Amino acid sequence: MKFTRLLLPLLLLFVALVSFAPKDNSDAVVGTWLNGTKKGHIQIYKQGGTYFGKLVYLTEPNDPATGKPKTDFRNTDAAKRARPLLNMVLMYNFKYDEGNVWSDGKIYNPEDGKEYNCKMTLVNPNTLEVRGYVGISLLGKTQTWTRIK
Repeated sequence: MKFTRLLLPLLLLFVALVSFAPKDNSDAVVGTWLNGTKKGHIQIYKQGGTYFGKLVYLTEPNDPATGKPKTDFRNTDAAKRARPLLNMVLMYNFKYDEGNVWSDGKIYNPEDGKEYNCKMTLVNPNTLEVRGYVGISLLGKTQTWTRIK
């Protein structure tokens, strides 16, 4: 008798947890995110079967010395140093791996002018962990991004 009184609440708890578990949604990462440095907003979007991210807002969009839009002056490719940072595609070729993980992508860091391998993990609907790395994921750095919209 005690066992059946325990079984029903446990069964109800299990059903509730399964019902409210996050569904696998490959487009859940799409939206605008405040990056980890809090200096910019990245719009993540889907194009074809892969995901991209572009810089759509900067807290300081213009160079204080010149008053002109900031450019990609740290890029290792001298031909790209004059391009404006705003609306630049910084992330590309991410593929959805299930379990709220997008991998096999690349991320460009305009603060050091280098490109890194990258993977994104959606922790919850408003928190995204973005890990840039060289070679293997163990050798990298993770930033926590917050959804804006």
